[in-house]
Formats: sequence, structure tokens, C-alpha cells
Amino acid sequence: MGIRPTVRPASGADRWFSIKSQIHLRLLNSLTPDQLRALNKEGVRDQIGLVVERLVVEEGVPMTLAERERLIEEVLDEVFGLGPLESLLKDPTVSDILVNGYDNVYVERAGRLMETNVRFKDQAHVRLIIDRIVSNIGRRIDDSSPIVDARLTDGSRVCAVIPPLSLIGPVLSIRRFGKKLLSTDDLLRNETLTTGMLDFLSACVEARLNVVISGGSGSGKTTMLNTLTRFVPEIERLISIEDTAELQIQQPHVVRLETRPMNIEGAGAITQRDLVINALRMRPDRILIGECRGPEALDMLQAMNTGHDGSMTTVHANSGRDAFARIETMVMMASQFIPDHVVRQMMASAVQIVVHCARLNDGSRKMIEISEVAGARRDSIETQPVFELERSGISARGKVLGRFRATGYQPVCMERLRGYGIKLPDSLFREEVEVKDK
Repeated sequence: MGIRPTVRPASGADRWFSIKSQIHLRLLNSLTPDQLRALNKEGVRDQIGLVVERLVVEEGVPMTLAERERLIEEVLDEVFGLGPLESLLKDPTVSDILVNGYDNVYVERAGRLMETNVRFKDQAHVRLIIDRIVSNIGRRIDDSSPIVDARLTDGSRVCAVIPPLSLIGPVLSIRRFGKKLLSTDDLLRNETLTTGMLDFLSACVEARLNVVISGGSGSGKTTMLNTLTRFVPEIERLISIEDTAELQIQQPHVVRLETRPMNIEGAGAITQRDLVINALRMRPDRILIGECRGPEALDMLQAMNTGHDGSMTTVHANSGRDAFARIETMVMMASQFIPDHVVRQMMASAVQIVVHCARLNDGSRKMIEISEVAGARRDSIETQPVFELERSGISARGKVLGRFRATGYQPVCMERLRGYGIKLPDSLFREEVEVKDK
């Protein structure tokens, strides 16, 4: 599905917006307050059509039938939806929508950013759409609270920033999540990882090893966490904790918890750390933290070290090894009185497997490395790569070339896997799979 243009060529854009504004205003003026409250999209379509017909006659505006239909749709989007963004929200190929001011809108498709011809009338128009988003979810945005990070009803994550923090007017980003949850077959088909890597990770989850998934923004961390939860036995009780609910866990016994921001009076906030502490009292078999980003990291490590084996979380980091530096910093946010070497011992005993994901420069998302935690030195965490992506260049079509390879290292956790009745062939740790130029 392509992007439906929201404007005519630049020379007629202002006139087009003027016509839309007139129709919108006439529609609202023709309805009583009770009628406005009872509006539904199909019931209003005919009324908008009549307003358009009158405007064409009265103003002498030349307009084809296709243009009239498009105009009706856009006015409906203004009344019931998010205005110019509705066409992008209806496009399943769009994963991110980025509004950098009223006349500069980008989208991401297949990992690549591209500019669109979508635009707003002016900055006030962008602010109107932002206000509509935040009011629908019971939040507010104004000079005293110029940033909102929230979730739409369809699960999309929204971040809006207004002046004075934004110097280019109101800006908005929407991270969308596909309605179709990617299957393991999809990930293999997309060459996100290999069958051998998936077999190893599924065995680690089944054997209740604690896993940290690291990566940058948009690298596929949440998708990978969703995938790994599929291998959790259905008899187990999972508790997920997130700032903004994104996980799509398919297990039958899941308790989903989400943080709450402070209210208008600046009180009532419930943090991830609050939820982790309370989750420990709810008889979880495993705890899943959508993303560790603060002092809750300390409570997560303690949970992993005290009987909640098989827990998982994601962390923003540039590599699997860097993930531990990030976690160490977050633990220090919870308590500055824990010595560095004690924190590292906690991490080394709590986490067994680190998975690092990345979005490559061709837009593809790959699992770059799977490592086993081998222990802690006084100044660092020791890890041993089990699988890694070895890049060899870029094809003529711009695709990243290389191969997934096992390093030959036999993980120490294999003994634990055998204790759970899981046997993986030795050949798994010698495999090599080329990345196809497709």
C-alpha cells in the first residue's frame, strides 16, 4: 500500500488546506453539540459530501470526482483520526513515523528512512494532532510538561516534544508494531539468525538460563524477546514489566504490568523498580523486563540470583560486552554504596547468555553475536562468543555480505542443558551459514 498524498503540488498546497479548513468548519457549525458527541464516521460521510458539493458550487472550485473523494477522506481523518498521519498509520509497511515540524515528515520502511509528501497546514495543526493523541490516553502536554512518552490504543509508541524544548516547533515520533507477530520461520527467512542459533537459544530458555538481549534502537531487541518467550513451558507463570507495553507474549499464563507517569500534581508515579519489587511477591516463575534503563536493574539481578531462573530483559548497548557496563551504571543509580567488583560478581552469577542484535546499514536486522558469560574479573565481565556474524563487505545492490559462524567454543552451560534432557549435536558449534544477497 502506497502513501496517499495529503497535498497537491506545492503551488496549490495552501489553497488545498484552505478548502479543507472551510469544509471542516462548516461541518462543525452545521451540527449541534449533541450531534457532535454522537458522530460516527459513516454517518458523517454524507454530510461532508453535501458540504463539499455546496462549496464547489458557491466558490467555483474545479474538482474532479477523485479529488472530492480524497477531500472527504481527509476531512474524516481530521474529525475522527490523526489528520495527515492517518494514511501512514494505515500503511502496514511503515514501522516508524517521524514528524520533524509541520512540513517535514519521514517514515521508515524495511529499515530505511525516506521522506514523504505528507505535510500539515502549520505548527498549530501539528500541535492539534499531538493534543488529540495525549488527551485520548489521559495525558497532557504543555509548557510545564513539554514531553509525552505514551502508547496508542493499537500498541504504537508515541513520543511528542513541543517548544521550548523543540526549536523547530512541535515534533512527534510514532514507533509502530506489526499486527502480525513475526514467527521463527519469518526470522529464519529474513536471515536474522540461523537454525543452529535458534536451536541453541530455545534450549537455553527451556533450561531456564537468564538472558540479556542488547542492541541499539530499532535493532529488533523486542522482537527477539517475543520470540524467546515462545520456548517457555506453558505451565510457567510469567510477569512482564514495561515502561510502555510492547511485548506480545503468546504464553497462556502472563501478568502484564506497565509503569505509570506522575499526575498533574507531580505525584502518583509508579516506576519499573516499584513493579519489579512487587512482582517478586506475585509468585512469578520468570520475570521479563521489556527494557532495563534505570535502578530496576539491581532488583532484576537480585531476582535472577534468588530463584527466578529463566528471566530475560533487553538493554540499549553497542555490544554484548557493553551491555554489562550499562547494567553496572544502572545498578549504581539504585545504590552508590555497592562496590564495583561486587556488582560485577552479581552480574556474572545472574546472567548466563547475552544476545546482541543490530540494524545494519542495508536496513536488515541481524543477530550479531550470542555469548556465554564466563565469569568476572575485578574490572570487567568475561564473555565467550558462541555464534557471531562475520561481515565481509557490501554487494552491488547494497546488501551486507558475510556469514553466520559458530566459533567452535563449547559452552559451559551444555552440562545444564543435558540436565534438562536437552541434547544438541556437537556439529552445531562448527556450522557456517552464508548471508545471501537477495
